[in-house]
Amino acid sequence: MSTDLRPRRENQGGQTLTEFALVIPLVVLIFLGLFDLGRAVYAYTTISNAAREAARVLIVDQSQTGGVFAAQTEAAGSAIALGIAPGAVGVSFRSPDLSTSCNARTIGCVAEVTVPYSYTAITPVISQLVGPISMSSTVRIPIERTQP
Repeated sequence: MSTDLRPRRENQGGQTLTEFALVIPLVVLIFLGLFDLGRAVYAYTTISNAAREAARVLIVDQSQTGGVFAAQTEAAGSAIALGIAPGAVGVSFRSPDLSTSCNARTIGCVAEVTVPYSYTAITPVISQLVGPISMSSTVRIPIERTQP
């Protein structure tokens, strides 16, 4: 004898299908949100590495070719997957206390590299909710060697 007091339903396929139809869009949205979050972390890591590599180049080589520092070209090459142009990378030289600019590039001046990026999610719903996200990475390192 059965101890279950609930009446037994033979066909519950329609209810399962309805529940699945209600839940699956939320599950898909969560997975796409995780994908976009991963892309954002990748973009930030890429611009951080690009700024670090460009600053390392800048502290030993301050030369310019056509008005573009070698460090700007290095940063654009490091972040090529993001499509960052060398002209978008900011380069400046500051005094050791960071209060003023350092016109004469001498040992001890601080080389500063800033790599900006505007991240946009590829999922339309998430893109409309958060919009484009501006991110940048700045690295400051003292100049080790001067170059004309």
